[in-house]
Amino acid sequence: MGWLGRKDPLQIVTFRSYGTSSHLYARGRALEDEAIDLGRKGTLQLLLSTWKRFETDEVRNTPLHLTLGGASYALQTDKDGYYLLDQAHPGLNALADAEGWVPYTVSYVPEGLSRPILRENRFGGELLIPPQTARFGIITDIDDTILHTGVTSYLKWQVIANTVFKRAESRIPLHGAPELYHKLHGGVGGQCGNPVFYVSHSPWNLYRYLDYFLTRNAFPKGPILLRSMASFLSRRRGGAPHKQHEIENILKTYPDLPFVLIGDSGERDADIYLELAGRFPGRVAAIYLRSVRHRGRMRRVRELISREKEVPVLLVQESEEVLHHARGLGLV
Repeated sequence: MGWLGRKDPLQIVTFRSYGTSSHLYARGRALEDEAIDLGRKGTLQLLLSTWKRFETDEVRNTPLHLTLGGASYALQTDKDGYYLLDQAHPGLNALADAEGWVPYTVSYVPEGLSRPILRENRFGGELLIPPQTARFGIITDIDDTILHTGVTSYLKWQVIANTVFKRAESRIPLHGAPELYHKLHGGVGGQCGNPVFYVSHSPWNLYRYLDYFLTRNAFPKGPILLRSMASFLSRRRGGAPHKQHEIENILKTYPDLPFVLIGDSGERDADIYLELAGRFPGRVAAIYLRSVRHRGRMRRVRELISREKEVPVLLVQESEEVLHHARGLGLV
């Protein structure tokens, strides 16, 4: 639905992203505020919250300002309300905190609106610049890798049930996952600050839901990279998958960092990770794939892994297996 004539307050949802000391990559979405309360209980409230997450009223083709340090950049939302700033900006590392996070704000341009803004016109965002102490990066899937989703279930009924009928705070991470990611994030000695990137096929509509889950369960803070609802609904065979495109961008952004890739054996993580390992030789330190309860898919993944001779690839049941193997590689 369009936003003209509506009375809901405007908001800008800023997506945590990443950059380098001389380049920033900021993205987000301008929407009407649907007042979603992720903590409210009750089946009707869960259904209402789910409806609001997917029935968004985007603020389309509208000018915005992004302010970072002493600089200001002009943006404009697209037809779905998204904005993207892919911009050179020397000296970004001087603006980062001890963990490498750079804060910025995004605001509406008042003269570009046909009605007044109904709340404070400053929306905070942040992007990550990996610290100099980082020795490698971690790129991880979310569904069935750190959060049980059920992507292999018949007609994905478990995915639907878990998303619609479970609050983010009631979702339980896979056993040992938060501790594992903190160990990898800390690296040898626990102070490396190795960056963690969360990459999923889920639509951006679930950004706050997933962010809330990760924060509540004490996962390391990191960029969350999802995809548009239009891309989610029009999934087609052929062409590079969204996840592959996002991971490739990360590898190109940090050419001096090796990466650990973590996913599951339920869908195409094995294919994507092994293909990228071949295209970026020496850049993938290890691949870890959580086993799923699907005999046919597990057989196919084992066949793929058997052909890989350069990169360590491990099928695992428990987080402790990843940690044990990573210690053997000198990663933690």
